[in-house]
Amino acid sequence: MTQSTFNVLKSGHRLFSSGRCQSALQPEYDVVVIGAGHNGLVAAGYLQRCGLNVCVLERRHVVGGAAVTEEIVPSFKFSRASYVLSLLRPKIINDLQLKKFGLKVHLRNPSSFTPLSQKYWKNNTSKSLILGQDDAFNFQQISLFSVKDAKAYELYEKQLQRIVKALDPLLDLSPASVIRLLSEQSLWKRVATLLKDRGIAHAGISIAKLGAELPTAWQLLMAPIREILDQWFESEPLRATLATDALIGAMHDTNAPGGGYVLLHHVMGELEGKRGAWGYPEGGMGAVTQALADSAASHGAHIFTNQTVEEILLDANGKVTGVLNTDGQEIKASLVLSNATPKITFLNLLPNGTLPDEFQSAVKKIDYTSPVTKINVAISRLPDFLSDPCAAPGRAMPHHQATIHLNCEDMRLLDEAYDCAKRGTVSDKPMIEMVLPSVLDRTLAPEGAHVCLLFTQFTPYHVPGGWSEAAKEAYATKVFDCIEEYAPGFKASVVGKEVLPPPDLERVFGLTGGNIFHGGMSLPQLFLCRPVAAAACQSPYTPVPGLLLCGAGAHPGGGVMGAPGYLAAQAARQVLAQAKAATGSRRG
Repeated sequence: MTQSTFNVLKSGHRLFSSGRCQSALQPEYDVVVIGAGHNGLVAAGYLQRCGLNVCVLERRHVVGGAAVTEEIVPSFKFSRASYVLSLLRPKIINDLQLKKFGLKVHLRNPSSFTPLSQKYWKNNTSKSLILGQDDAFNFQQISLFSVKDAKAYELYEKQLQRIVKALDPLLDLSPASVIRLLSEQSLWKRVATLLKDRGIAHAGISIAKLGAELPTAWQLLMAPIREILDQWFESEPLRATLATDALIGAMHDTNAPGGGYVLLHHVMGELEGKRGAWGYPEGGMGAVTQALADSAASHGAHIFTNQTVEEILLDANGKVTGVLNTDGQEIKASLVLSNATPKITFLNLLPNGTLPDEFQSAVKKIDYTSPVTKINVAISRLPDFLSDPCAAPGRAMPHHQATIHLNCEDMRLLDEAYDCAKRGTVSDKPMIEMVLPSVLDRTLAPEGAHVCLLFTQFTPYHVPGGWSEAAKEAYATKVFDCIEEYAPGFKASVVGKEVLPPPDLERVFGLTGGNIFHGGMSLPQLFLCRPVAAAACQSPYTPVPGLLLCGAGAHPGGGVMGAPGYLAAQAARQVLAQAKAATGSRRG
């Protein structure tokens, strides 16, 4: 953990060890970024490097948004919302020199551990399923359940990676550039656009390389995850484990069309040159955003915490002129980039009557339904799983570093948990993903103790009586009871905890509806339709001149990816360059 990361965690104030840092907000900047989440910091980093004067305003006491490290229980440092890294674009890591600014990632292997409850033990060899990077190891593990599945799994993974590789360029492609291409009436102008915007040509060529597999890719994007997995596998622990990647953060079951894209979205990452690898940043997820902040600050970006934007200011022609904070201070800017959700940006921060009625109606219909309750737990000792006991008390086994899937013996359990949430209740067997990052990163907890991060589904936003402290305590007890079934003694090891159901994720992190993706990642809310399917909003552009979206509500969506921030920065440069050229032309 860098010293600057430690300082921010310790004090909660605006502290940066590198770069220029003003003692007070300046009255004017080239660009103001609303929100110091990872996408806002990515945008600020790129724009500041271009010689622009950039200011980032964060309402909380610490930078990071949902990618933040906080000491919720004394001496235990938690990745309070997002909790594992893979999707951050390698180009961003390199361009912004994040390793220079302290980013260090612990890669995990194995990556997945699914212990089975004792009632599912069929023999002495099939008590759990562990998956990692080694094909031979995976074959041996899956063979405990099905030799047929073991043979199919390698083929499945290779096909998935081919599709992911082909679709990868779409993540760095601005929907606005595609719309511009499609809007050209002349063939020659379309060719000229392709030559000017190599990103479109690159994406097209990449997808074309799928060849005969293009229909398979299309099916994977459109079909329910159950239908896809039915075609490949027969053993339920494998099917349920793989299905979780299509359900994370999404309020749908395994039968929902389009679940395959959510799965693809979660396997599109790359760490240390390894496609699909996941890891724990040393110092927690806040170390990622602190590296981004330090990188931007080293080039002169001004980053302020405890600064809430109350309104985006417009001139008489409806063009952005800056922002107004809750202290009544106006900060002028040529451009404003919003890292807030589309709902907050368009409906909360803009003056009434700014937006066209049709566009405003579309924004109000964005689906922010969230199934997620995050539970952060401080534990005094390592969980010891019945299926795979520790070799010695407290000694971490390889599976402790993986994502641990509980209540995932059968896809039926996942669907039943969803059905309960759909009815406004909570299942007795929620889907649980447990990670123990302190197994690899000993900076997070005292010696012998650990941080345990629980990402649980499905929990509705509204429950009978509301999410009172008693309701949160009851839900945590239900989750801990489940864990106890797999790892007796877990409940006795709990030192402290924090329970964050959807309303709390909304309140603390500004995630509308508690949705971790700034809006569901369903097909009607992707690419040309993100945030809405409207000609007036071609991501990252908006109907308001001078206002761009740089958050996960813009293409390509959620996860600690940075692509929305990168695309917004590129668009901002183009807008400012065009404005400068137009000013010069008028003067001429």
